[in-house]
Amino acid sequence: MNTKNLVVLSLLIGMGAVLHTIVPGLILGMKPDMMLTMMFLGIVIFPEKKSVFLAAAVTGVLSGLTSTFPGGLLPNIIDKLVTAYVFYSLMLIFKKHRGSAAYTAALTAVGTIVSGTVFLAAAYYIVGLPGAFAGLFAGAVLPAALFNTIFMIFLFPIASGVLKKTKLVELK
Repeated sequence: MNTKNLVVLSLLIGMGAVLHTIVPGLILGMKPDMMLTMMFLGIVIFPEKKSVFLAAAVTGVLSGLTSTFPGGLLPNIIDKLVTAYVFYSLMLIFKKHRGSAAYTAALTAVGTIVSGTVFLAAAYYIVGLPGAFAGLFAGAVLPAALFNTIFMIFLFPIASGVLKKTKLVELK
């Protein structure tokens, strides 16, 4: 992994951290995780195991530190590590579709649902949930999946265009 890749990845995660910080907790401290979308974009741009781990670990720690969910640090770290590798695995399985906004958006939807499920399960076992699992899933995870998918539909073509024009990264 070279310095250029680290800089681009850190910029994406940094933007995600800012977005994650300013979005308020909507349902019992849970909020749409826009940092997750930026992590997914980083994985799409740099589909390497080292980059996936780095993006997941940093995203997990930062989203845990900025979480409004009570006791959300450890569940966020677990969630991001599991989700990043599920997302990466799905990318490898469906790599022939790589590069399209629809493909990336679909992976984002699945990844967000996986993330929310893992987060809620981890929080349930570690700190407990402030409400019913099904209620939190329906009230926070599903809307977040919809929001992140729409966000990625707009974000991916913009990011791809910027990266191609600046020749920072060659999307394969």
